Amino acid sequence: MNVRGIAWVGVKTSRFEEMNHFVTRVLGLRSFGEARDFRGFRLPDGDKFELFGPNGPDPPHQFARNTVVAGFLVDNVEQARQELLSAGIELIGPLVKAEEGYAWQHFRAPDGNVYELTTPLN
Repeated sequence: MNVRGIAWVGVKTSRFEEMNHFVTRVLGLRSFGEARDFRGFRLPDGDKFELFGPNGPDPPHQFARNTVVAGFLVDNVEQARQELLSAGIELIGPLVKAEEGYAWQHFRAPDGNVYELTTPLN
Protein backbone atom coordinates (compact mmCIF):
# COMPACT_ATOMS: atom_id res chain seq x y z
CA MET A 1 0.00 0.00 0.00
CA ASN A 2 1.33 3.41 -0.91
CA VAL A 3 -0.10 6.11 1.38
CA ARG A 4 0.35 9.50 -0.28
CA GLY A 5 -1.14 11.74 2.39
CA ILE A 6 -4.23 12.56 4.36
CA ALA A 7 -6.79 13.71 1.80
CA TRP A 8 -9.92 13.92 3.92
CA VAL A 9 -10.88 14.80 7.47
CA GLY A 10 -14.44 14.50 8.75
CA VAL A 11 -15.61 16.05 12.02
CA LYS A 12 -18.82 15.16 13.87
CA THR A 13 -19.95 18.06 16.03
CA SER A 14 -22.91 18.97 18.19
CA ARG A 15 -22.04 22.62 17.52
CA PHE A 16 -22.55 22.48 13.77
CA GLU A 17 -23.58 26.10 13.17
CA GLU A 18 -20.68 27.50 15.22
CA MET A 19 -18.21 25.23 13.42
CA ASN A 20 -19.68 26.11 10.02
CA HIS A 21 -19.29 29.81 10.86
CA PHE A 22 -15.70 29.22 12.02
CA VAL A 23 -14.73 27.29 8.88
CA THR A 24 -16.38 29.71 6.44
CA ARG A 25 -15.79 33.06 8.16
CA VAL A 26 -12.56 32.55 10.09
CA LEU A 27 -10.73 29.98 7.96
CA GLY A 28 -12.27 31.34 4.76
CA LEU A 29 -13.06 27.97 3.18
CA ARG A 30 -15.79 27.70 0.54
CA SER A 31 -18.39 24.98 0.60
CA PHE A 32 -18.60 22.49 -2.27
CA GLY A 33 -21.55 20.58 -0.86
CA GLU A 34 -24.36 21.29 1.54
CA ALA A 35 -27.16 19.22 3.05
CA ARG A 36 -28.98 19.17 6.35
CA ASP A 37 -26.31 19.19 9.06
CA PHE A 38 -23.52 18.75 6.49
CA ARG A 39 -20.98 21.01 4.79
CA GLY A 40 -18.12 19.90 2.60
CA PHE A 41 -15.11 22.12 1.95
CA ARG A 42 -12.25 21.72 -0.51
CA LEU A 43 -8.87 23.16 0.44
CA PRO A 44 -6.59 24.80 -2.17
CA ASP A 45 -4.49 21.62 -2.50
CA GLY A 46 -7.60 19.51 -3.20
CA ASP A 47 -7.96 17.99 0.28
CA LYS A 48 -11.45 17.78 1.73
CA PHE A 49 -12.74 18.86 5.15
CA GLU A 50 -16.30 17.87 6.03
CA LEU A 51 -18.52 18.88 8.94
CA PHE A 52 -21.29 16.59 10.15
CA GLY A 53 -23.89 17.91 12.59
CA PRO A 54 -26.07 15.77 14.87
CA ASN A 55 -28.39 14.85 11.99
CA GLY A 56 -25.77 14.72 9.24
CA PRO A 57 -25.75 12.13 6.44
CA ASP A 58 -22.81 10.16 7.89
CA PRO A 59 -23.06 6.37 8.21
CA PRO A 60 -23.68 5.26 11.82
CA HIS A 61 -20.30 3.52 12.14
CA GLN A 62 -18.24 6.46 10.95
CA PHE A 63 -18.19 8.46 14.18
CA ALA A 64 -19.29 5.71 16.58
CA ARG A 65 -16.01 5.81 18.55
CA ASN A 66 -14.33 9.05 17.56
CA THR A 67 -15.55 12.47 16.43
CA VAL A 68 -12.72 13.05 13.97
CA VAL A 69 -12.01 10.62 11.13
CA ALA A 70 -9.01 10.93 8.80
CA GLY A 71 -8.87 9.50 5.30
CA PHE A 72 -5.56 8.13 4.04
CA LEU A 73 -4.96 8.86 0.36
CA VAL A 74 -3.80 5.72 -1.46
CA ASP A 75 -3.01 5.00 -5.10
CA ASN A 76 -5.47 2.12 -5.41
CA VAL A 77 -8.23 1.78 -2.81
CA GLU A 78 -9.27 -1.71 -3.95
CA GLN A 79 -5.72 -3.04 -3.62
CA ALA A 80 -5.24 -1.25 -0.29
CA ARG A 81 -8.45 -2.72 1.16
CA GLN A 82 -7.18 -6.20 0.21
CA GLU A 83 -3.94 -5.44 2.07
CA LEU A 84 -5.97 -4.43 5.13
CA LEU A 85 -7.92 -7.68 4.96
CA SER A 86 -4.68 -9.66 4.63
CA ALA A 87 -3.37 -7.90 7.73
CA GLY A 88 -6.48 -8.88 9.70
CA ILE A 89 -7.91 -5.34 9.81
CA GLU A 90 -11.70 -5.05 10.06
CA LEU A 91 -13.36 -3.35 7.09
CA ILE A 92 -16.53 -1.44 7.97
CA GLY A 93 -19.24 -1.16 5.37
CA PRO A 94 -18.79 -1.52 1.64
CA LEU A 95 -16.32 0.15 -0.69
CA VAL A 96 -18.20 3.30 -1.75
CA LYS A 97 -17.67 4.70 -5.23
CA ALA A 98 -18.87 8.24 -5.92
CA GLU A 99 -18.63 10.76 -8.74
CA GLU A 100 -15.40 11.52 -10.59
CA GLY A 101 -13.81 8.20 -9.60
CA TYR A 102 -13.69 9.12 -5.91
CA ALA A 103 -13.99 6.09 -3.60
CA TRP A 104 -13.55 5.30 0.08
CA GLN A 105 -13.47 2.39 2.49
CA HIS A 106 -13.88 2.71 6.26
CA PHE A 107 -11.89 0.43 8.56
CA ARG A 108 -11.21 -0.06 12.27
CA ALA A 109 -7.55 0.29 13.19
CA PRO A 110 -5.91 -1.57 16.08
CA ASP A 111 -6.61 1.42 18.36
CA GLY A 112 -10.34 0.80 17.86
CA ASN A 113 -10.89 4.06 15.97
CA VAL A 114 -12.44 4.31 12.51
CA TYR A 115 -10.34 5.63 9.61
CA GLU A 116 -10.78 5.47 5.86
CA LEU A 117 -8.84 4.76 2.72
CA THR A 118 -9.59 7.17 -0.10
CA THR A 119 -8.62 7.60 -3.74
CA PRO A 120 -7.53 10.77 -5.46
CA LEU A 121 -10.03 12.57 -7.66
CA ASN A 122 -9.42 11.86 -11.33
